[in-house]
Amino acid sequence: MQIRSNAFSHNASIPAVYTCDGRDTSPPLSWSDVPGDAKCLALIMDDPDVPDPAAPRRTWVHWVLYNLPTERHDLPEGIKNLPPGTLEGINDWKRTGFGGPCPPLGRHRYFFKLYALDVVLPDLGKPTKAALEQAMQGHIIAQAALIGTYEKRR
Repeated sequence: MQIRSNAFSHNASIPAVYTCDGRDTSPPLSWSDVPGDAKCLALIMDDPDVPDPAAPRRTWVHWVLYNLPTERHDLPEGIKNLPPGTLEGINDWKRTGFGGPCPPLGRHRYFFKLYALDVVLPDLGKPTKAALEQAMQGHIIAQAALIGTYEKRR
């Protein structure tokens, strides 16, 4: 399975438009080679370099989606209306939806992690990343990651 964006390459800089320096809108994402036996997909975007890449102390969660239909192969830029059946979790701003890169210090890495699951998950009631990962345990049949980087304008 693969995940990509036509806005930035793997391990390359995320354009400012998708960050707190820009419109803070989600980048376009697409994926391929989802296993035929997958029942749904989950997407988690997080930053493991908080607060400083030289001395990271925590991972900051930017976006949590689950039960994406397997018939879907992309999310357009700035998506507002999620595909039918898709549910959202809460990010570390304690809200649903996308929260763009806004690193306090240095150049951070942002992981867009896509998971193919062998079940459709029940409604978890706006789960945290940890709660979603617990619900996915034992059900992940494939995964892929796209990494982008960003350093805030000073």
